[in-house]
Amino acid sequence: MNTADQALFLIKTRGPQTAQQLAALLDLTSMGARRQLEAWQEKGMLTYEDVADKPGRPSRRWLLTEAGHARFPDRHADLTVQLIDQVRQLFGDAGLDKLIASREQASEQQYRQHLAGARALPDRVAALVQARSVEGYMAEVQTADDGALLLIENHCPICAAARQCQQFCRSELDLFQRVLGSDCSVGRVEHMLNGARRCVYVIKPVTK
Repeated sequence: MNTADQALFLIKTRGPQTAQQLAALLDLTSMGARRQLEAWQEKGMLTYEDVADKPGRPSRRWLLTEAGHARFPDRHADLTVQLIDQVRQLFGDAGLDKLIASREQASEQQYRQHLAGARALPDRVAALVQARSVEGYMAEVQTADDGALLLIENHCPICAAARQCQQFCRSELDLFQRVLGSDCSVGRVEHMLNGARRCVYVIKPVTK
């Protein structure tokens, strides 16, 4: 991945960045980072917002445009949306529910294979993150201040399908809970379909 693509990838996975922040991440000068950002802006991939987060001059934070997000994999979004429409027309909502249930079962089987042998909750979450990353979700895990685990997905390769049929998102939340086990709780606190830049799930141990 060249430096220009790395810049775009970092903004995708870390959210809005200043030129100074990006320079530190890419080991560039601030001027070099700014040139990369302005080049992507000219191509319509980036825009910026000036944020007055401290006294003095506002800081300029760069973020992806819709075209910038579209550079990342979307699993043939147009075709997916067409297929969902056709399933709904031919078989009704009941047929669509069966399709989602079938996909969910296949995913559950695959995830359980990834989690096999992972005993501790952090190990199970790490295995699930790895499986989701392979599917294109740019997933990672972080630890919150209260010790909860955060499963973060910086990209949604089925976003077009999820917008067309939100059962996909509800299905995934239930699926995570089942594969991670009954000794934890899983909740979604950030959601792309609600305007967030990523999806974030909070995973906490459940004491019995």
